Amino acid sequence: MQITLIAIGKTDSVDLEQLISIYEKRLQHYIKFQFQIIPDIKNSKNLSETQQKDKEGELILAQLQPSDALILLDEKGKQYTSVEFSQFLQKKMNSGIKNLVLAIGGPYGFSEAVYERANGKISLSKMTFSHQMVRLFLVEQLYRGFTILRNEPYHHE
Repeated sequence: MQITLIAIGKTDSVDLEQLISIYEKRLQHYIKFQFQIIPDIKNSKNLSETQQKDKEGELILAQLQPSDALILLDEKGKQYTSVEFSQFLQKKMNSGIKNLVLAIGGPYGFSEAVYERANGKISLSKMTFSHQMVRLFLVEQLYRGFTILRNEPYHHE
């Protein structure tokens, strides 16, 4: 299985980019991982929230193959402990999925079309985080999940 993380917009913090890069490299030891950045929508100030979500949604959907499993990072999604998340990853690997796509939406979330295409939703917390921080948290949790599956000492219970 491969994991693809899709996010809208670049990270404007060099420090965050460096931390994300550390976990991306660590993840490569466990699974094929790819990070796709979809550029911010140009002239978004002239668009309504719905129009912006629709345009971002079209760009997200254009990245997907029919066989991809799409999981959205959404505040209304299912919350997991780190151990439960590792079990979620194991189930996805066991199911024969070729590409698990995790998507972080733009500032207003996802379009209806993306919600309709999605195979599930995950929430990292009931708190609100910046889209840039979510990238780091998710990549770290993916790494943590694989260390849990391998019984490596990174995670402590």
